[in-house]
Amino acid sequence: MADTAPRNPEAAAAPVFKRVLLKLSGEALMGERSFGLDEQVVGVIADEIKGVHALGIELAVVIGGGNIIRGVAASAAGIERVTGDYMGMLGTVINALALQDALEKRGVTTRVLTAIEIREVAESFIRRRAIRHLEKGRVVIFAAGTGNPYFTTDSAAALRASEIHAEALLKATKVAGIYTADPCRDPQAELLHELTYHQVLERDLRFMDAAAISLCRENHIPIVLFDLRERGNVRRVVCGEPVGSVVR
Repeated sequence: MADTAPRNPEAAAAPVFKRVLLKLSGEALMGERSFGLDEQVVGVIADEIKGVHALGIELAVVIGGGNIIRGVAASAAGIERVTGDYMGMLGTVINALALQDALEKRGVTTRVLTAIEIREVAESFIRRRAIRHLEKGRVVIFAAGTGNPYFTTDSAAALRASEIHAEALLKATKVAGIYTADPCRDPQAELLHELTYHQVLERDLRFMDAAAISLCRENHIPIVLFDLRERGNVRRVVCGEPVGSVVR
């Protein structure tokens, strides 16, 4: 398992991982909007990914679809839960195509692989094909979650990270890390810099669902949660700088 402890400043530019999976929420793509995509924000995220890719890291991405629709929210509005979840999966495909377009405009060869078959716009997920794309230096974006209803994109990220043998799962968020409570509601919430999987589950710290955390624990994949809004944070994380919170 790669070490995410602080490193020698002279070697700070050198990555400590060879292959990582970056989990992005759909909300990260909408910026200050209340719905949809903000092309400028998508471009900023693409720049971050391009910078990390330039380090020679094999990079995969899982994107949520919360900026378009959430299955749970659709279910609460009266849509049948399974139908709502499939609608959410299609939302992740839209986001994946938007990010692919932004990356390829920046010269980064990218492939979108989906868990549901949409051959006209993306490749179907095949594990060996995904690994081959990574080995060839392409950024791989996994869309449509796991392809199954009732599973979150966090679970999809943990599953894909396990399948491609990623050395870390990087969860990009709108907060600095994992807190003892919701920092937006509790000003006394304490930032936790390092935890074990057991501590996260025991304290019921819901930054990811329990199934995703358990899967990472079983496959010894560290989870790094950090603030995506601070420019350069993705690069700092893969270079081993002490950013955000680490679960291992």
